[in-house]
Amino acid sequence: MKKIVFTALALMVVFNSTIYAVPSINAQSAILIEAESNRVLFEHNSYTKLPMASTTKIMTALIALEKGNLKDLIKVDRDSVGIEGSSIYLYEGEIISLEDLLYGLMLRSGNDAAVAIGKHIGGDIDNFVKLMNEKAKKIGANNTNFTNPHGLHDDDHYTTAYDLALITSNAMELEKFKEISKTKSWIANRGKNHIFYNKNKTLWEYEGGDGVKTGYTTKAGRCLVTSATRNGMQLIAVVLNDYNWFKDCYALMDYGFNNFKSYVILDKGQFVKRVAVNYGNKDEVNAIIEEPFIYPLKEEELEKIKVDYNVKDNATAPVNKGDILGKVNIYLDGKLIHKGNIVADKDIKELNMFRKIIEIIKDKF
Repeated sequence: MKKIVFTALALMVVFNSTIYAVPSINAQSAILIEAESNRVLFEHNSYTKLPMASTTKIMTALIALEKGNLKDLIKVDRDSVGIEGSSIYLYEGEIISLEDLLYGLMLRSGNDAAVAIGKHIGGDIDNFVKLMNEKAKKIGANNTNFTNPHGLHDDDHYTTAYDLALITSNAMELEKFKEISKTKSWIANRGKNHIFYNKNKTLWEYEGGDGVKTGYTTKAGRCLVTSATRNGMQLIAVVLNDYNWFKDCYALMDYGFNNFKSYVILDKGQFVKRVAVNYGNKDEVNAIIEEPFIYPLKEEELEKIKVDYNVKDNATAPVNKGDILGKVNIYLDGKLIHKGNIVADKDIKELNMFRKIIEIIKDKF
């Protein structure tokens, strides 16, 4: 394999070089990440296990969207009615769509909606909670444990700011979740209590605000997950047990937008080199980047990016489009931040036996 190393100075663009100070916040635990890369831009006690209140419902919605059908009609049973705390006032025997329940869950923080969703998707609440915990472990939220789908207090129901940011980033990959999260109001197809207004002031107060979820219990305090997108970069801020919840989330996102910009370090299909092909109907194939890599950086970090390509000098036919021809590693100040594949851009067919024999003879003589 041939090894080629480049710096990423070519990625530089000019922007305001003013350095904005790290904000002082009141949260017991907090974090700020960039949603595409999950890079941590700020953290404070981000691995401390704490109750999360209704921010739980981010995972509830994620599971429902992955496992359910929005058009499903759900008959509300007695167990889903009269749940303490926030409610969309479901009544026994009501028939309501999963889509309307999800809007009631995320906009109005309906605990009754959470129970109805959990029973529909999981068959019962225990099984739904099992799905929540399995999903948490799958995405790396290893310090999280759910005991219910709504977030009412239980000593064994907890998360960390880091885990909650990961869960939110994962949910934001679903277009319907993003759509629900940024909806200011929703008219449900039901006879009464049919207008749901979003409790999340971020959508009105913060430029680019597009989510996500409020939460409060006496034990958890005020918990908030916010999201905003500017110039193609989406930030997610989490604060747990923070009486100044909205102001602190806004300060965190201000810090992120003022100090970091999102850069396309690798683009999908980007040409890397030509690779010779032995015994093929074409003499060479283009080696290209398989998937893009976009990463938030401070201006002073640009010169610390190194791109390390390891690509084959030759390949033997047949070569299929997408076959791996090499690897690319990205380093920031010596720390590995990305691994990716370099692949063939097209199919190269193998020569028939007669022509292949001729080529072998030519190679020998």
